Amino acid sequence: MLPLELKDVCFGVNGKVIIDRVSVEIGAGPRTIILGPNGAGKSVLMRLCHGLLRPTGGAIVWRGNGGAGRPRRQAMVFQRPVMLRRSALANIVYGLKLAGVARTERELRARDVLDVVGLTDKSQQAARVLSGGEQQKLALARAWALGPEVLFLDEPTANLDPGATRELEAIVAAIRATGTKIIMTTHNLGQARRLGDEILFLNQGRLVERAPVDQFFRQPASAEAAAFIKGELPWS
Repeated sequence: MLPLELKDVCFGVNGKVIIDRVSVEIGAGPRTIILGPNGAGKSVLMRLCHGLLRPTGGAIVWRGNGGAGRPRRQAMVFQRPVMLRRSALANIVYGLKLAGVARTERELRARDVLDVVGLTDKSQQAARVLSGGEQQKLALARAWALGPEVLFLDEPTANLDPGATRELEAIVAAIRATGTKIIMTTHNLGQARRLGDEILFLNQGRLVERAPVDQFFRQPASAEAAAFIKGELPWS
C-alpha cells in the first residue's frame, strides 16, 4: 500500500497559496508527525493525503495499489469529531456498514473496540452527550474498527486535559502496534517526541525539514524549525 508519494503538491483558495510545492515520500513503518506554526498548512496537507481535498497542482500517488489507487482501508480522526445522532455502539456499527462489513460481524467488532478503548459501559449512551475525551475515544474506536492501513490524526488531543490526553495516546500506540501507519498533526512538542518516529516540519505551506524525531529536536537543520522549537514562531 505505502509509500505515499507527494509530487510538487500545491493547494490554493481564492489566489492564496496554502500548500506550496510539497514533495515527499512517506513509508509504511515510521510514525510520521507533521509539525509547524499556525497557518503552516498541516491540516490541509492531511486532508489532501486522505482525499478530502484535491490538489490544485502536482500529484498524490499511493504505491502498491495499481499506481494511483488509494488504499482501501484508511481513516481520519479530527480535532472535533462528528458524532452521529445515535448510540456510541451504533456510531461504530454504522461506519462498518458503510465499509461493507458483514452484518453478522459489525456488532461484535464494534463491541470489541469499545472494550479496548474503555467505553463498554457507554455503549448505549448517545454519542453526542459523551464528554470530549470520550468522544475522541469513540472516534478512535470507530476508525480502529475499520482495520485501517493508514490512520490520519488531526490534533486529536488538542482540547483534552492531561489525563485524557494520556489515555488517547495509549490508544494510538495500541492501534499502531496492530500494524497501522500513523500520520498525525499536533501542537504538543512533548507528544510529538512520545508518539513520533519522524517529523515533517511545515512553514508557510512549504516542507522545510524532514528528520528523525530525536535529530529534529536535538539539532534542527533549519532556522525556522529552531525558532519553532524555542517558541519563537506562533503555535497552531
